[in-house]
Amino acid sequence: MIDPSAALTALTFNSHGLVPVIAQQHDTGEVLMMAWMNREAVAETLSTGRVCYYSRSRGKLWRKGESSGQQQTLVDFRFDCDGDTVLLLVDQQGVACHTGRRSCFYTAARAEGLTEIAPVLVDPKSLYGQ
Repeated sequence: MIDPSAALTALTFNSHGLVPVIAQQHDTGEVLMMAWMNREAVAETLSTGRVCYYSRSRGKLWRKGESSGQQQTLVDFRFDCDGDTVLLLVDQQGVACHTGRRSCFYTAARAEGLTEIAPVLVDPKSLYGQ
């Protein structure tokens, strides 16, 4: 797909070797999730077109949808002017959030208090075989 060498040179990874990533649905602009990538995840994503992140809790690569089937296909790989934040335009298959919602950003602070603004679309237990 894409040779990752130029992007890897241009990106600034933090002291843990990570860069923050926002995933956005390419055709609607919907912000789906925030995650992290290390150099290996960036390289795999660019060279395969299937989005791969780095899971800090698991301490390993996390190929989006590997256990849930809710994959992300890369449409465009962008980064900010400082090279320290990545924006992925993706084609999200199904839900992006482990709670079964389309987006991880489903809670809004409103005058009446915190409000859930997006419904659960898929039972999380069915996503992860629990």
